[in-house]
Parts: sequence; C-alpha cells; structure tokens
Amino acid sequence: MSEFTAEEDRLGFFGPDSVSWRIHADPSFSVGGIRALLLQALHPVAMDGVHQFSAGFRTDPWPRLTRTAEYVATLTFGTRREALRQVRRVRGMHHRLAGVEPTTGRSYRVDDPDLLLWVHNCEVDSLLSVARRAGVRLPEQDADRYVAEQVTAARLIGIPDADVPASVAALEEYFDRVRPELRLTAPARAAYGFIVLPPMPGWVQLLTPARPGWAGLASLAVATLPRWARRMYGLPALGLTEPATTATVKALRQTALAVPARVRESPIVRAARARTNHPLSPEKHPARGGSPRPA
Repeated sequence: MSEFTAEEDRLGFFGPDSVSWRIHADPSFSVGGIRALLLQALHPVAMDGVHQFSAGFRTDPWPRLTRTAEYVATLTFGTRREALRQVRRVRGMHHRLAGVEPTTGRSYRVDDPDLLLWVHNCEVDSLLSVARRAGVRLPEQDADRYVAEQVTAARLIGIPDADVPASVAALEEYFDRVRPELRLTAPARAAYGFIVLPPMPGWVQLLTPARPGWAGLASLAVATLPRWARRMYGLPALGLTEPATTATVKALRQTALAVPARVRESPIVRAARARTNHPLSPEKHPARGGSPRPA
C-alpha cells in the first residue's frame, strides 16, 4: 500500500475523476456526515467504544466532529502520503483500546473489523443517500462505483476487502443483516442529544448563527435517516414528510452552491483542485466513466 509513484501520490487514493470527489466535495456532505454519526450510535458495541474512550465527546463534541471531517477529507483529497499519515494516526489511537459492552456482554477491541465495518458502512450509506436526495447527479452505475471506491477507505483502516460491500445492493444487504444487533442504549440516546443539540459557549449562541445553523443541519440529518432508525430513536413522525425532506435538502444544496467555491470548499479540497489542475466545482464537472483508481 505504501509503494506508489509520484503521480499516484499527487492524485491521491481516489483522484479528481472519482465519484468520491463529487460526493465528498458537495454541500450535502455536512448533512450526510451528521446522519452517519446518528446511525453509527445505534450499534451498542461501537457506541460503547465512543462512550468509554471519547469522554470529550460528551462535553465538547466539536473537536471529535472536526477530526472526523478532517480525516475523511484528507483520505479523499489529500496526497497518498498525507492520507496514510492520517490513517496511521487514527489506527494508533485505536490500538489496544478494549472494553466490555454491558447490554450484550461482548468483549471487544475498538479496532475489531466488524465495528470498523459498521462505522464505514454508515458513512458510505449516509453520504451517498443524502447526496442523491440533494440532487447530485448519481445514476445507478455511479452510486455503485462510489461504494466500490470506498472499499479502499475501508482497507486502509484495517477491514478485509472480502467483508466490505462493493455495490449499493451489497450495502443494503449488510444493513438488513446487522439490524437485529442494533439497540438504542443509554449512550446512544445521550449521543443523539449531543449531536442534535451540542453544547456551545454562551457567546457563540448569542453572537453567531451557529446554533440555528447546526440545528437546521441536524434536523435534516435526522429526517433523512432510514425509517427503521427513526423508529429506534422514538421519532416515527417528524415535521417533514419524505418529499418535503428531499425538497429541503435540495434547497439547502442549491443555496450553498450559490456561494463561490473558494469560500464554500475547505482548504483541503481547494489544495487538491490546485494540485491536480482540477479547478471546476463538482456539480459542473460530473465524473467520467471508468473503474476506481487502484490503491
């Protein structure tokens, strides 16, 4: 994995023609990322790992949210060397962390492949489904291609290729298979509160639009969860119907796309566009056909 040419390093593990670039640079990414966190919390063992070993998440979730977004962005848009540095950092943090989940009695390590796979699949499913609802041009072949591309991300974090869904159908089958294991545990319920209504300093709430802005994104993330996940959270009915949710996500995306890319996109994305001579915004440059770039 560490042997690659200078050109491969420059393009990164995915490259500007990948579907991953289109989805991860799109404004819908924010809603999809929050949805992924809410979905991930429903696995009792994976959530226990967060509860036991990320104490700061319960009092100040922003650093964890920021680190997660930075990890995904670097893996997607960074050079291969930059991505591998991030992977080594994350794997080093997970190394030797272990516990026992009280409701199931399962002994686990944070880096158990099945737990990493759950986190990975929640992310892939969330980012893809929200992007499609938001209006990103993703026909079936591109949706399958995105899931296949993300096998590389799973492999980097330590999940065997054979375990990772490589198509939308395989991803759906995975969730059907794992759903009986899911629970709304006390840590999951607390995580829902921290994600939807995170603690903020008083001056931030009073003097900035952070609170209403985050509340709007979080509400959309909740509304885009699968029905079975909303039922588990005790939210079978929300203020938005399914069509209204889709329309709202589309409107949010269009509003964000009206902002110049140099303002809208993160420094990591802008650096990747400059490095690869790919200046166009993703919505104006649909991915071309072909197979995911080999890792």
